[in-house]
Amino acid sequence: MYFYQNYYSMIYTKSSTQRLPISMDVAWEFLSNPRNLKTITPDYMSFNIISGADRKMYAGQIIQYIVTPVLGIKAKWVSEITQVVEKEYFIDEQRFGPYAFWHHKHFIKEIEGGVEMEDIIDYKVPMGILGQMVHPFLVQPKLEEIFEYRRKKLIELFGELK
Repeated sequence: MYFYQNYYSMIYTKSSTQRLPISMDVAWEFLSNPRNLKTITPDYMSFNIISGADRKMYAGQIIQYIVTPVLGIKAKWVSEITQVVEKEYFIDEQRFGPYAFWHHKHFIKEIEGGVEMEDIIDYKVPMGILGQMVHPFLVQPKLEEIFEYRRKKLIELFGELK
C-alpha cells in the first residue's frame, strides 16, 4: 500500500494489493457486484446504496449512495462505472461527492493459488489549500483505515494467500 502526491496538481494516489485463495470467477462475482461494497465498508460509515446496484456491473452504470466518512457528516456520493473488462478490471469515477476528483481502478489477475487484486485511486481533496492541509492527518489516515478494514474483511470472507 502506498500514497503518492503530485505536488504540481495536488492529485494524490493510493494503491493497495491483496492476494486471496479464491478462483477468478468467485473474485469477479464478489468484487464486481456493487451491493458487496457495503460488506467491505466499515459499519460506522453507514454506507447505504440509494440506487443503481440492481444490475450486474456495466460501463455507464450510475450508483448513488449515502456515506458518513468523517465526524458523523453524511455525504451523498454518485459514482459512474466508466469501464469494465470482465475478469480483468473495472473503473469507477465519482461524479458527485466528497472529493474534488476520484478515479478508482480495480485490477484482478489470476496467480498461483488464487487471485491478486490491485486498487489504484487517484484523488483530489476539496477546499483548496485547506483540504491539502488536512489531508495528511484526516483524509489519508481515513483512506488507510477503510482499506485496512477491507483487507481484513476479505480475509475473513475468503482466507489469505501468502
